[in-house]
Amino acid sequence: MREKLQRLGADTAVYGISTIVGRFLNFLLVPFYTNVLIPRDYGIVANVYSIIALATILYGYGMESAYFKYASTGEHGNAKENFSTPFISLFVTSAILSALVMICAPAIAGTLGLLQGGGRIVVLSASILFFDTLTVVPFAALRLERRARLFAFLKTVNIVVNVASNLILLLVFHAGVEGIFISGCIASGVTVLMLIPTILAKLEFHISGDLYKAVLKFGLPYVPAGFASQMIQVVDRPILRSLTNDATVGVYQANYRLGIFMMLIVSMYDYAWRPFFLATAQEPDAKRIFSRILTYFVLAGTGIILVLSFFMKEIVAIRFFGRTLIHPDYWSGLPIVPVVLFGYLFLGIYNNLIAGIYIEKKTQYLPAITIAGAVVNVGVNYLLIPSMGMMGAAIATLAAYAVIAGALYVVVQRFYPVTYEWKRIGLILLAGGISFGLWSAVSPPIWEWFWKVMLLLLFVGILALSGFFNAEESRALMSMLKKRTPRL
Repeated sequence: MREKLQRLGADTAVYGISTIVGRFLNFLLVPFYTNVLIPRDYGIVANVYSIIALATILYGYGMESAYFKYASTGEHGNAKENFSTPFISLFVTSAILSALVMICAPAIAGTLGLLQGGGRIVVLSASILFFDTLTVVPFAALRLERRARLFAFLKTVNIVVNVASNLILLLVFHAGVEGIFISGCIASGVTVLMLIPTILAKLEFHISGDLYKAVLKFGLPYVPAGFASQMIQVVDRPILRSLTNDATVGVYQANYRLGIFMMLIVSMYDYAWRPFFLATAQEPDAKRIFSRILTYFVLAGTGIILVLSFFMKEIVAIRFFGRTLIHPDYWSGLPIVPVVLFGYLFLGIYNNLIAGIYIEKKTQYLPAITIAGAVVNVGVNYLLIPSMGMMGAAIATLAAYAVIAGALYVVVQRFYPVTYEWKRIGLILLAGGISFGLWSAVSPPIWEWFWKVMLLLLFVGILALSGFFNAEESRALMSMLKKRTPRL
């Protein structure tokens, strides 16, 4: 098992380093936007990008997941057919969809309530969707081939180009909101250009009929499932806007993005996890490995949630060039950050449990599960936002992620049962809950940093004293400590 965990860890590290670097560069846009845009304008950006995120599902219609499945097993056709069939399909459909959106841009802008320049923003959004769709299969191919370094490099370049374009267009040319979408279009276009060698090496201008039927059958269930999943992530912005205003959405978006550190863990884990479990599924101890990995994920995630929750107030107040990391006009939304972080933990659990769906080809269950989560999200948003404002939106997202993780567990256990270490996971959540509860209830007037550090040590201490770490883990931890402790 150790070798398997080390391999997953190595791939996760490569994806993780690039994801951390890239997302951190992208995260720099949050303080940048909060210092150059008023909350109302930032709210417009958040609202439009939430719609782009939903449209991404329609543009991709499950081809990434279908490619992973059939390219990894080779059930239909050769390697080039497995690449070319979904790629050509996505190229044709995304071109048609984007052309239709561009033709209807003025009407769409009016429907979305976009004022001056709204039509141009819609056209730019359609271009972003087209370019991003062309990268879906090539990036999936790089992941499946474990070419993590090239994948990481291309993703990082995309974000660097996006950040640089934003800085130039907003600071030099004062392009405002429209400049943000121009930057996104430039970054997506550059990524497609860099992927051309990969595409040409794998592409043949031929679609296998049998393979196409198979990938559509496997992938199309991901459309309602993916759409519902994406709704869970972004539908709170349009609802919050309809019940409040653009300024509230701007404050919410800025603080929601502060969950980036937990999102990084979930994202880099997922990048490595899906190819890993497909490659490990046929091994005799696969289920035991999957169980242990979930335990470690919850342990790492809970620790990160505690650290970020305890010190987020100090983080946003860090000053650069005379400005705080997040402008004080946005600080009113800080209480939602722990809720957002906890929601990402449940998303990571969901990503782990989805292994059984892939392995047993049971994608038909995903729509019902994710639609249930989306319904919960929409319902709780409308229920809580009128009385709780943006906190209600954050709670709705947490509730939705908890529902889909729980529902997926119940469903998958029917056809791919895994004995998860629920006792150990329960100990993690109990220890984390005690530390978080004490932090919420007690705010010392002095020595606040010391108090927070003690609470983090309390979390670790509870786990150690409760017998959480088994003998093998204890030996591994002691070995790591000895290696890192200098001899006197």
